[in-house]
Amino acid sequence: MKYRTVVMYMEMGCFAVCVCGWILVCSTMPTEIWTWSEVDSIVLTTSNYFSNLWKDCISDSTGVSDCKGIPSMLALNWDIHMCRALIITSIILAFFGSVLVLVGMKCTKVGGSEIANARVTFAGGMNYLISGMCSMVAFSYYGNKVRAEFQDPNFRAQKFEIGVGVFIGWGGSTLLVVGGLICSIFAGREGCQSSQTGLHVFSSNREWGEQKIPGQQKIPGQQEIPGQQEIPGQQR
Repeated sequence: MKYRTVVMYMEMGCFAVCVCGWILVCSTMPTEIWTWSEVDSIVLTTSNYFSNLWKDCISDSTGVSDCKGIPSMLALNWDIHMCRALIITSIILAFFGSVLVLVGMKCTKVGGSEIANARVTFAGGMNYLISGMCSMVAFSYYGNKVRAEFQDPNFRAQKFEIGVGVFIGWGGSTLLVVGGLICSIFAGREGCQSSQTGLHVFSSNREWGEQKIPGQQKIPGQQEIPGQQEIPGQQR
């Protein structure tokens, strides 16, 4: 199997993995169970509290649930704003990464030359990688905050546990990081090697042109005299 074919299948696999990770990260936005807590009020009724970055919800054992959006954005802590910004940035970067990789893949033949396609694919892979890192930081910080509050004996407010939304986000972020890293390595190797080859040819031509003296002609049959220096522009 040729190297180009291997790279083509690798790009297709990385694209599928990253798209799946992007979908998983997007699915965490409407997911309500980022944190959850269960409180027993009476024998037959149990209240479940769960929330995400946008609203707080409560439900009981009878099936009745009610959600309330966060009333004020300015009243939120800075860490909630940071997680929101990182996740939204991750989704946007992954979208543009999908467009770039789809254009630059070898199987689509949408771009120009092989070098141009490799560079476009490298840019898309870097978008995937940065997107996965942004979402990974957001979900990890949020999950660590919930864990720290749950294990803190001095924390007097209601304690929550990590919900399914954070675990889905971790999985999607991992797919984005792995797929973007592999795609960037293969595409970057091809693009950088092509750039180095062109630079080497250009430097070789430049050195050859500097060594050749304009206007100097060599008479056939004339022998070089040892120790004789050549004067620029002199004809022999």
